[in-house]
Amino acid sequence: MGMFNKVLVVCVGNICRSPVGECLLKKLLPNIEIASAGIASAKSRLEGKPADNSMIKTAAEQGLDITAHTSQQLTREMCNQYDLILVMEKGHIDAVASINPAVRGKTMLFGQWIGQKEVPDPHKKSQAAFDHAYKLLDESAKAWAAKL
Repeated sequence: MGMFNKVLVVCVGNICRSPVGECLLKKLLPNIEIASAGIASAKSRLEGKPADNSMIKTAAEQGLDITAHTSQQLTREMCNQYDLILVMEKGHIDAVASINPAVRGKTMLFGQWIGQKEVPDPHKKSQAAFDHAYKLLDESAKAWAAKL
């Protein structure tokens, strides 16, 4: 799997799950270009917004700083620029394909190597939900790092 030089991590709003996924992969894979975006950042009026405070707190407890993150909308062009697109839920594969049908073949689950687990959205939920999402993201990132 050495052909993936650019990886894009995608969730819905690009404020909880994908910023953490991006940062974890960056730490593990310093030689690969990694970014993140949201399927509905624009629709949710989150473009340019920082990461969710609860996720910032959870990440900080694990020694990960996501305070510099700003949400961006996933675009058709952006999809073309990356070799691999990693999404949080099975339904996101269709959502990405609806933005750019050509990239379905390079869109996979972030949790692919931990039993194809989905990472549930912790947005507006308890701190425990954020901790759980973080744990899944951490396990998944380590598994991807071993593959890439």
